[in-house]
Amino acid sequence: MKVQNMVSNAGNKIANQFVIEQYKQHKHCTVFERVFQSYNSIIARVTTDPCGPDFVELDKNYWNYSVITGKYRNQFLNENKKETQKKIDSGEYILVDLN
Repeated sequence: MKVQNMVSNAGNKIANQFVIEQYKQHKHCTVFERVFQSYNSIIARVTTDPCGPDFVELDKNYWNYSVITGKYRNQFLNENKKETQKKIDSGEYILVDLN
């Protein structure tokens, strides 16, 4: 498991905003997970699965918690809130309890 602070456009570490990367065994495959944590809450999890579809999960209570959380969620997902909402509405992103 690897935990790093998110980094600003100026290259500075951002306090309380983290990306966690880890490999996990899932059935017969090893999946790669990238997790965005803001303060003590998991906001988003992106799972890359070589044996199945990749998927994105967002915490149903915290994915849109605050402006700061949203700013770094957008950076993590590489998209804006409107794009994220569209993917939630279409079912591409799943809302779950990550905390």
